[in-house]
Amino acid sequence: MHRLQQGWDQLLQYLPVALMGLLALGSWWLVRNAPTPQWPILERQQRHQPDYVMKTFSVKNFDAAGRLQSQVQGRELRHYPDTGMLEIDQAHMRSISPEGQITVATANRALSNADGSQVQLFGNAIVTREPLPAKPGAPARPRLEMRSEFLQAFTSAHAERVRSDQPVTLTRGRDRFTADGMEYDHRSQVLQLRGHVRGVLMPGP
Repeated sequence: MHRLQQGWDQLLQYLPVALMGLLALGSWWLVRNAPTPQWPILERQQRHQPDYVMKTFSVKNFDAAGRLQSQVQGRELRHYPDTGMLEIDQAHMRSISPEGQITVATANRALSNADGSQVQLFGNAIVTREPLPAKPGAPARPRLEMRSEFLQAFTSAHAERVRSDQPVTLTRGRDRFTADGMEYDHRSQVLQLRGHVRGVLMPGP
């Protein structure tokens, strides 16, 4: 029972909500910096058609010291001015934290709203946090993976949540949890797994 509680606590502690915030930031950066054709405002509001398209693109974001922070790439990107939505086919997103933690998210399609406060991943959605070796004062972090056909992240300061109404698989190292759906609130550190829930915790070395 103690082992189950410890595994559950560690899963909550390292669930990659921070990654989803970085992905939202990358999406917001794309929306803010991509060119917008000077079409008549009325026409743009009435049509649900992209005002710009980027094919086989890759956008990188660096900090003030020139270190890579995040990268967003995909087969095609479309921006819809009537809704402010940003849509990416074959999305591949990568972020690097100041401590060197690498997190990667991939999906057949990604959708973000105008300010990046909501990010949705559709079709073979996989979010992976790569392992991080132990450092002085910080324990090692095993590989963590979240997998589902649909993941939705809310990344505003008032609603840091990740949810899915599709079957999900959460893997941390050799431990594995599966469920028919999930709801994770980062502020309260509460993870709810719905439906048929199963957890497998492997013994340590």
